[in-house]
Amino acid sequence: MIHTIFIAEKSLGEQLQVDKINLITGKGIVGDRNFNKAKWPGQNITFIEMEEIEAFNNNYQQRIQLADTRRNVITQGIRLNDLVGKEFLIGDVRFKGVELCEPCAILGKLLSNDTLTKKEVVKAFTHKSGLRADVLSDGEIQSGMTFKVT
Repeated sequence: MIHTIFIAEKSLGEQLQVDKINLITGKGIVGDRNFNKAKWPGQNITFIEMEEIEAFNNNYQQRIQLADTRRNVITQGIRLNDLVGKEFLIGDVRFKGVELCEPCAILGKLLSNDTLTKKEVVKAFTHKSGLRADVLSDGEIQSGMTFKVT
């Protein structure tokens, strides 16, 4: 299920929580920093499991917020790693899981602090920081919607 949705209007800009987003085939989220960009596979939309954020906070005694991961959609109750290479629906919108959204040095830097280094953050989120996906149909998704693997 979709727990929370975020967009950022520009790179490294503030993550704004929204109730719903409009998606355009092959372009991504209307109003998001990555809309109509194709620098890397799956740039249309990113997902991360709320359970992984909570596990990070518990395992490393941190207090990062959902928006701090810089992902667009926070999910609950679905294993995103299992969606790599698969098509899935949220409502009437079709997606294809392209690859894991592995942590980068920027995320490491943003989440590091006096008790956790950039390198430790990246290691902690490796294979746990979400999914990159392509948008395969136009539509709107909102908080509370569920996933259906096709």
